[in-house]
Amino acid sequence: MALTFDDLFTSPDHYLQSFEADHATFVPMDRAAYHRSIFLDRRISPAHEERLAIPVDALVPRIPPAQPTSWIFHMAHCGSTLLARALDDSGAGLVLREPLALRQSAIRRDGALLRLSLAMASKRYRPDAPTLVKANVPVNFLLPDIAAADTTARAILLYLPLRPYLLAILRNEDHRVWLRNVTTQLAPYLGDWSAYGDAQRAAALWVAQATAFAETLAALPNARTLNAEVFFADPVPVLTAAAVHLGLPNDRAALERAVAGPLFSTYSKNPGVAFDNTARLAREAAVAAAIAPDLAIAEDWAARHPARAALDAALANAALSR
Repeated sequence: MALTFDDLFTSPDHYLQSFEADHATFVPMDRAAYHRSIFLDRRISPAHEERLAIPVDALVPRIPPAQPTSWIFHMAHCGSTLLARALDDSGAGLVLREPLALRQSAIRRDGALLRLSLAMASKRYRPDAPTLVKANVPVNFLLPDIAAADTTARAILLYLPLRPYLLAILRNEDHRVWLRNVTTQLAPYLGDWSAYGDAQRAAALWVAQATAFAETLAALPNARTLNAEVFFADPVPVLTAAAVHLGLPNDRAALERAVAGPLFSTYSKNPGVAFDNTARLAREAAVAAAIAPDLAIAEDWAARHPARAALDAALANAALSR
């Protein structure tokens, strides 16, 4: 049977993976492919290797309203992959981790691409369970548009307080390269930070994202914040509360199995590497000693920001109830 536009807009088996020039690229997926794809960017693991490219102009006039979608927005390097994979392992339904097309919509600042990405990301296998989308950092700066598209959307705004965030972002050269690249890409939203060093960029990015989250709390009544350190320290009640809040199937026994299994004893982005919360805390202590001068620069920069105290309060006051 020939593939139709209705098929593309209704079945998750046809996944909008990326935008290439003026075409939308679809890859074949199924439940198993989504589950094993830790990320849906270039690291996607499709059901098979066939790809389909369709002109964006042919899709945009046909975009249907997006179905209700649940969201995890996050600051990066704060446990979002672990949170999303744990909910996925417990049978939450369809979980999309970092859709590339959505990220591209943010980088390009293109409203039509965003509407198309939102409609495609909202497709679901289970009519009783919304698709859960774990976005990535550039998408945080589309939050006003996403909130306007569905003011009833359920969302978790996952964050780290400033100091542990700095320890995560500045801990090695690979993360610092990511920091420089993403803040350069986001210059249309953030301004020109080329004169900033790594420490100032990290502090400024925290402030920018915390500001975006605080503003989102006013626009999305069903948004709640989650301090990643609370999640790391006691994951089962957090996961239970997250599933309930996001409107996902809530199976406490399945969540307990996920926490007791290999997911929480290995690195969520690379399951071949042993890692847990004890290792994370030990790494933090070592990094704090190693980058003490940069921490001082970053914390001084943030302390001089007029909204710092208000941002801390806004994030804490909207915390997910357990």
